[in-house]
Parts: sequence; structure tokens; C-alpha cells
Amino acid sequence: MSLEFAGKPIIIQHISQAIESGKTDTEITNNIREALCVLMEDDRIALPAEVFKNESDHYARRLIHRDEHLKYTIMAMTWGPNQATPIHDHDGLWCVEAVWHGQIEVVQYELLEDLGDKALFEPRTTMRAGPGSAGSLIPPHEYHTIANPSTHDTAVTMHIYADALEQCCVFHALENGWHQRIEKQLSVDAA
Repeated sequence: MSLEFAGKPIIIQHISQAIESGKTDTEITNNIREALCVLMEDDRIALPAEVFKNESDHYARRLIHRDEHLKYTIMAMTWGPNQATPIHDHDGLWCVEAVWHGQIEVVQYELLEDLGDKALFEPRTTMRAGPGSAGSLIPPHEYHTIANPSTHDTAVTMHIYADALEQCCVFHALENGWHQRIEKQLSVDAA
């Protein structure tokens, strides 16, 4: 990241201030969304070049910053053409997701029934988002998919989580809206 202020990259400074100035999850995620939208408009701020390199067989997760005091994590995710997630959760953590480059498609799902190892979902909203867009997920409304709908362009998103997101549940389609719940350990790709 470029453009430092008081020895810290300006993105980290703004995210920390957004978190410290909120009292509830809704206030915090709104503050972060607003801060990210302002930061993404500033042409002087650039993400590290390596976050624009996609992996051929999976979307890449790259750690940008882990704040030990406030506990939040900033991840950059790089989406090659047509790369996507299955339906997944964020392990009970709030998250703000912003599109830095390219386009993504987000589908939010409502959990209708939970039988432990199986879950019944219904799609609720589908959104296409481009550079400068940001949205938030606050549990229990955290179930979604993310996809790069392009057949030839890379997309880069920034994700700010309430803590380190090291595991989540992914849901694989069965039939009639039912999905198999699978716990997944998440890895981080090399920068």
C-alpha cells in the first residue's frame, strides 16, 4: 500500500479509525464502508502489485494487515475469470467487502432451515458491483456467494473482517434448495 500518514499506510489508519468510532456492528461496518469508498476514489492509494496476480485454479486470499489491538483483518482477494465461491458463511464475523478492480457478482441467501449437517437456503438478492462499491455482511445475514462474472478480466476485492477469518462453513448443493454443510479451514496465498 502506498501513501503513509504518521508512519502507517493510510488505509490502515482509516480502517482503524472507522472501527474505533463505532459502538455496534452496524455502526462499525457503515463507518468502514464509508471510509473504503473515500479511499478507493483516491488515485494516490494503490494496493500492492501482487494482489493483481490471479491463481489459475482458485481465487487468491492475501493478507494485507492484521491488527492485534483492534483484532480486525484486511484481506485482498484476487478473482480470475469465472472464479467463484460456493455458498459460505463468515464464521459469525461481520465483514465489509469492497471492489477495488473489475467486477464481482454477489448473491445473498436466506437460511430457511438448519439441520446441522444440512441447510435449506433461498437466494434473496443478486448484485453486480464494480470499482468503488462496498457492502457489508452482519451475522446472522452472512450467507452468500461471490463470483467474477468476466470470462477474461481479473477482479480484486478487499475484505475487512472483525477478526481473523481462518475457517468457515461452505455449503454444497444437494436438491430442492438443500445444501451439505462442510467446515473448511481457510488458507492464505503468498504475496
